[in-house]
Amino acid sequence: MQIRRATACAFSNLAFCKYWGNIDDALRLPASSSISMNLAGLTTTTSVEFLPELTHDEVFIGGQRVEGEAAARVSRHLAHVRGMATSSLYAHVSSENNFPMGAGIASSASAFAALSLAATSAIGLHLSERELSVLARLGSGSASRSIPGGFVEWHAAPRHEDSYAESFAPPEHWALVDLIAIVSRTHKTTGSTEGHTIAATSPLQTARLESAPARLAACKKAILDHDFPTFSEVVELDSTVMHAVMMTGTPPLFYWQPATLAVMESVRHWRAEGFNVCYTIDAGANVHCLCLASDADTIAAKLSDIEGVSEVLRATPGGPAWLTEQPVTNT
Repeated sequence: MQIRRATACAFSNLAFCKYWGNIDDALRLPASSSISMNLAGLTTTTSVEFLPELTHDEVFIGGQRVEGEAAARVSRHLAHVRGMATSSLYAHVSSENNFPMGAGIASSASAFAALSLAATSAIGLHLSERELSVLARLGSGSASRSIPGGFVEWHAAPRHEDSYAESFAPPEHWALVDLIAIVSRTHKTTGSTEGHTIAATSPLQTARLESAPARLAACKKAILDHDFPTFSEVVELDSTVMHAVMMTGTPPLFYWQPATLAVMESVRHWRAEGFNVCYTIDAGANVHCLCLASDADTIAAKLSDIEGVSEVLRATPGGPAWLTEQPVTNT
């Protein structure tokens, strides 16, 4: 019997046009398409080894054994991989992030993208990028976007096989910089998985979904045209609309903190002064401030001066998920 192990890395990603709400929660089929950018520098590294002596999957994150729902979620994802490979082997999984988990920086996206690539490679499957994206989506919807590289569109579709992400521009297409103002490292009380099920309870979600295609088209064109003014307008609007849905759902989700609002107000002020900068916020309190590379150092310094901002992380457009080494086979 051949026992295999593999290690893969994936970048987190930032959605410019957001994913919030599903038409199928079990399959994580999104209610609308979305656009994102992979974030070079914000990385999850995951090793998977399938072993015949194991009686259950073992999951370690940051060197600590994980139990409960977090481990069960990983095991459910590995069950999809075992089914594809017609294998009954359990796996030892070890994963590391170099950025805060559960704080609105899409840690589940990079985690399940890396897990999908490592697990399928370790078990001997050879999936296409589209197939990997579809698989990663089952673990975390946004993970589908961390499989391809650069600027990415995730297609909403009613069928499992048709909802996948693909690149529409490479990382080097536009020298954007994401400056992430960290105002909280606390793990969210209500995570994105539960949040997606709440989305439909908001009276604003229907209007958000009806207007989403126009925002997506405008955002994609702005990226392709290097049109920062239009890009900033669409990105901020899409973020605000999503949070309006969160705040008006049942139960309501309020992720913003005073420092979140302070950063948002400062960014609008800086843009009025002539800087190419805008903001967007995922399901959390931390603020992603997008700017051109020429303004990045100045904006980073300004963010660091805001009360409540403990750290400013920096990311640039990143490539696709990758194997750090070829799968190792033991006989």
